[in-house]
Amino acid sequence: MDEKYTSNENNTNNDSASSDSLYSYSYRDKEQSETTHQGDYYEERNQQEAARQNLEQESDFTIKDAKLEETDNCAAKEQETSSADADICAKEQPPHLDMSYKTENFEQSNSKADALKNPSDGGEHSKKKKTKAKIVKSSGFWKSKKFGPVVAKCAVLAVVFGLVSGGVFQGVNYITSSGRTQQDSISGDSSNATKDSIGKTPVSTATTVKDVSNIVQNVMPSIVSITSMSQSEYYNMFGQSQQYNSESLGSGIIVDEDDDNLYIATNNHVVSGATSLTICFSDNNTASGTIKGTDPSSDLAVVQVPKKGLKSETLSAIKVAALGNSDELQVGESAVAIGNALGYGQSVTTGVISALNREVTTTDSQTGESITNELVQTDAAINPGNSGGALLNMNGEVIGINSVKYTDTQVEGMGYAIPINTAQPIIEELITREKVDESKGSHLGISGVDVTSDVAQNYRMPEGVYVAQITSGSAAETAGIKVGDIITEFDGHKIDSMETLKSQMQYYEAGTKVKIKVKRADNGSYVEKEINVTLGSKNS
Repeated sequence: MDEKYTSNENNTNNDSASSDSLYSYSYRDKEQSETTHQGDYYEERNQQEAARQNLEQESDFTIKDAKLEETDNCAAKEQETSSADADICAKEQPPHLDMSYKTENFEQSNSKADALKNPSDGGEHSKKKKTKAKIVKSSGFWKSKKFGPVVAKCAVLAVVFGLVSGGVFQGVNYITSSGRTQQDSISGDSSNATKDSIGKTPVSTATTVKDVSNIVQNVMPSIVSITSMSQSEYYNMFGQSQQYNSESLGSGIIVDEDDDNLYIATNNHVVSGATSLTICFSDNNTASGTIKGTDPSSDLAVVQVPKKGLKSETLSAIKVAALGNSDELQVGESAVAIGNALGYGQSVTTGVISALNREVTTTDSQTGESITNELVQTDAAINPGNSGGALLNMNGEVIGINSVKYTDTQVEGMGYAIPINTAQPIIEELITREKVDESKGSHLGISGVDVTSDVAQNYRMPEGVYVAQITSGSAAETAGIKVGDIITEFDGHKIDSMETLKSQMQYYEAGTKVKIKVKRADNGSYVEKEINVTLGSKNS
């Protein structure tokens, strides 16, 4: 009895683990008081059983410690790799809380067995075991929370967040930079252009011209209407030849004057074959005119009007036109066309310069001759009757002489004018040159056929006059011109038809020396030759 209380007193200050030992000891003491032999038997058997269980538990504890070590190694490996691999590795291990719990229970059982073997130090041994169990349990707590994978996940999330935020930042910078680049492009800023850059179009300062009334008011006094009367011949159903008078309408520009005459530039096809010309001025007064000179190859002519036949009010109303510079024209430049459209009187149309140096071939409706020239294209309406009228720039200067319109049901706004820089020297020559009296007229001595642009294209021949026959003893034979030669130039003037050749020769007296250019066939091609010719007399 004393031993029981003593033993109980010794274990009073112990923790929960020692209370288990006290209970076991007291129970055995009670049994011993009842049956000593039976108690000894059970005590010995219990000690053997406790030893056996202790041995098994120690083996199991060793295995569990190995598993715990393996788990710790796996957790360390998880922290070095990715969080995804850490989760997989952690799932393969037993739950850490369960493992710690089993370990703690094992320590308690082991403490009971030791208490059976050595009751006196059971409390101390149990305290040591419990301390170890608490350490194991604490380690299991961190493992149960998967602290290593959490750190790895946080690191990965931080990296991902950094990448995403960096990408967003760079994207914002790119979009902002693109916006600035686009804005620079729209504003025409070429400061960032490289040496290989094609550059950007500059900002235009052009304005739309809607009111040309001031231009028209200033220029209209220099524009005239021309009515040409000519005789036409036709054959009736019986084959008899009959003649009738025909009228054609056109326009002209007063380009020069002297003390006695006014000089009006127009198209050759307006006055060609005319028996009489009637000129109507801006004040609606009329006067008769005569052809001063023509140049069929350029479709130009000059009409002369004596001042003495004009009324004083007409002389005070009319003006000489100011001539511009067609070489300075630019495509898209505004233009104004004035002329006697359809014979209704002077009318005004506006447009722009559509193109420059357009090669255009036209055919004379009366003679059937074709001529080719480089013209200015405009979309300002040029209608029948506008021929010979003025094409003006925004300064009111004449930059072209309206010549032809492309007529087709599928085409609109394609009119053409002779550039004033091309026309001016020809007009000046026609004004200053005087026709030679018939008694002093010159003669070349050939019969020719026109080589038009169509013939030249089809037969691969140069345009001009084909020499079909040469008069014996004529100036042409003496100079060395041969049958088959094609005359292309006469004393510096382009020749594209017999009419053009005759028109040029009317200004030369017999005996005048001129240079004539011909193209002669040579082994399938044509070679140009320049021949000096002394013109013969027409009356010889």
